[in-house]
Amino acid sequence: MRRLTVVQLLPALESGGVERSTLEIAAALVSAGHRAIVVSAGGRLVPALLASGAEHVTIDIGRKSPAVLGRVPALRRLLRDEGVDIVHARSRLPAWLGRMALATLPAGRRPRWVTTVHGLNSPGRYSEVMASGERVVCVSATVREHVLRHYPATDPARLRVIPRGIEPGQFPRRPHPDPAARQYVAQRHPELAGHGPLLLLPGRGTRLKGHADALHLLAALRAGPFPGARLWLPGAREAGRGAYIGELEALAAGLGLDGAVAFTPPTSRIAEAYAASDLVLQLSRKPEAFGRTVVEALAVGRPVAGWAHGGVGELLAGMQPQGAVAPFDAAALVVAAASLLRAPPRMPDTIPFTLQAMQQSTLELYAELAG
Repeated sequence: MRRLTVVQLLPALESGGVERSTLEIAAALVSAGHRAIVVSAGGRLVPALLASGAEHVTIDIGRKSPAVLGRVPALRRLLRDEGVDIVHARSRLPAWLGRMALATLPAGRRPRWVTTVHGLNSPGRYSEVMASGERVVCVSATVREHVLRHYPATDPARLRVIPRGIEPGQFPRRPHPDPAARQYVAQRHPELAGHGPLLLLPGRGTRLKGHADALHLLAALRAGPFPGARLWLPGAREAGRGAYIGELEALAAGLGLDGAVAFTPPTSRIAEAYAASDLVLQLSRKPEAFGRTVVEALAVGRPVAGWAHGGVGELLAGMQPQGAVAPFDAAALVVAAASLLRAPPRMPDTIPFTLQAMQQSTLELYAELAG
């Protein structure tokens, strides 16, 4: 295939799943001999992007202000002067600006248009732009259904389900139990030491992640068949979220969980955290588009219990249905968690949601559009 120039549009390169996917596709393009350009306001991930051989052009296309319309001419010049073949928008405001820039180019010199729906955004005119691509990448079947339900005029033939993926080498299968991993965690968080099962819920310090549900589950397990159970909540303790942590600590104390819960900042060794645990929880109160935690935990070899909605429900139904629980049914969650702890199910032999599969499918989509 001829060498392509692909421009990806997003607000900034600070952190998050959208940003990570952008870097992963840029690296895949460069590795395949193509030219990868990312347009954003910049951020801490720019050095990693440049290290992959991709390019970065700083244009603030994510600031929600009328002044952002003034960025359209610069974007248009970039698309014209660099001979861009494909423009791939990953966020709503950049997508609107990208469409405006494309509309001002002669039809014969206009790059092909791709969008990715990364989340289950509130439906409406503003979000509809993400369904406007000549090809619309959906990160799960759940997202595809969301697009078709809320934007029924969308041609289903333009939609492509390309799930997000993990790098298997970063999440190798580990023995269960894994004494070395458990010791590593206990040394850093003494409240997690002991012989009882360790539950893990990774997630940001927000109510949407279901930390309170996890605390109620722990209380029920400790009052019943697993009096020595512990719970680790990496990521719950964040700067500026002190009031929320105070609420959780008060709830834990009221449930008699003092000394059995660790509220910590995010861990840089999440694979080790999975290996140390006996059960991973995914209790997001809001349906998620994909549910990367489920894939990572199962790759390491740990069972998952989660609310069966959104992408999490989709993944559990296909890979470990024993852990799928009707959303917000606390009693059913206790039953499922106890069952998974007593008799962990057989883990999937292979994990289909890999980084390489996601990269290859995306490059094939570009090739399809570019002819």
